[in-house]
Amino acid sequence: MTLRYRRTLSAALASALAGGALAGALLTAPAANADAWRDKEFWLKETGVTNAWQVSKGAGVKVAIIDSGIDGNHPDLKGVVVGGTDVSGAGAPNGQKSIGAKTEHGTLVATMLAGRGHTTPTASPSPSASAPPAPPTTPPAGGPDGIVGVAPEAEILAVSTWLGSPNPGGKTDQEQIPDAVRWAVDNGAKVINISLGSTSPDWPQSWDAAFLYAEQKDVVIVAAAGNRVGGNIQVGAPATIPGVLTVAGLDGEGRASVDSSSQGISIGVAAPAEKLVGGIPGGAYAEWAGTSGAAPIVSGVAALIRSKWPEMSATQVINRIVSTAKDAGAPGKDPLYGYGILNAEAALKEEVPTTSSNPLGSIADWIRVHRRGDFSTPSQAPVESPTSAAPTLADPTVPAAKTPATMDEALPAVVVLGFGALFIALVTGAAIQLRRVSRNPPAVAEEAETGVLQAVDPPAKT
Repeated sequence: MTLRYRRTLSAALASALAGGALAGALLTAPAANADAWRDKEFWLKETGVTNAWQVSKGAGVKVAIIDSGIDGNHPDLKGVVVGGTDVSGAGAPNGQKSIGAKTEHGTLVATMLAGRGHTTPTASPSPSASAPPAPPTTPPAGGPDGIVGVAPEAEILAVSTWLGSPNPGGKTDQEQIPDAVRWAVDNGAKVINISLGSTSPDWPQSWDAAFLYAEQKDVVIVAAAGNRVGGNIQVGAPATIPGVLTVAGLDGEGRASVDSSSQGISIGVAAPAEKLVGGIPGGAYAEWAGTSGAAPIVSGVAALIRSKWPEMSATQVINRIVSTAKDAGAPGKDPLYGYGILNAEAALKEEVPTTSSNPLGSIADWIRVHRRGDFSTPSQAPVESPTSAAPTLADPTVPAAKTPATMDEALPAVVVLGFGALFIALVTGAAIQLRRVSRNPPAVAEEAETGVLQAVDPPAKT
């Protein structure tokens, strides 16, 4: 497929919150040929995931995928989707109906994040005439064929949203995203993957409380930075929200992708975003590109960490990922790679100093400064003591009444009034003089542009 056609296909996802999606053709293949797709998962080795599996595979961690719905019947997702919901009003109650402008998107993300692969059934020998036919057997979950995710023992919560085209369910993007985040938090997600983006860095104020709720409930949120080919020249919301781990994309050479990524100061880490593969609804597979695929790679690593250290805070998880990343581009943090390129093995094996703050910021602090409010209690229950710093605005005060001034105190005012009267007299005198001059013009005229005076020729004698 030509580059021009791929650009046109991706540009359709730039509307509303549908960025960070496909940047290449979907090349499908039947499930019977799935073993060849496993060989295409180059990122498992290149980002250190296979070595990280020596420490953890994500067992016991729920990851919510806020996307277009997930086909839980895909062979590689058997037993993976353990719950879900629909926040669009147009999907299935369990979040497993594929909806929106790109129906395959959520399943692609899910298989890359927590796919378990499958075992292709082999043909059994024909039974003898005397032996009864053997009952059909169901192959066990997982196997050497198909797509294996970064966290193959993690569990998925499917949260379906309708984005990228008019929603027949009637709910807007602004309504769906905060509802999805809250549901994911309330249903046990320790990591939330949002492979969706927008062309605007700003987000509605109605999102504040939901993302603060996730922050205070100690949930890691990972978001795609968006793709230039899809209209995202710079990172757009929700990847610009403080505290969110924003993922940029790399090309096949490990450099910042020109088409399948964007740039911005909120980027935390970079991961592969080109020549990706994943499962799509109906048991097939596809090649694709974009930070939509880079994000679940990082979300999977977050699940590995949270499985290895269940008591580790979300702040520490994010810090572990960004502080072990391989520096790339300009030294230190930069708007193309963030802190660097994902290194899953180092994130699971290296000693990382603890930190008391999220290196990517805090939505609580941002709300306090920019919204001029204190959203320290987004949940229903009240808190006994403040959980954040004092407000930046001073308390309002009422000025106290004063007694009339005495003669001594009024002396400065008399001086001011005297000078004022003198000024008025001078202005009046100048006006009178100008009036006199206008009635008796001089014998020469002033040239307007240069200010040079020129003599007027006297009248001719008769």
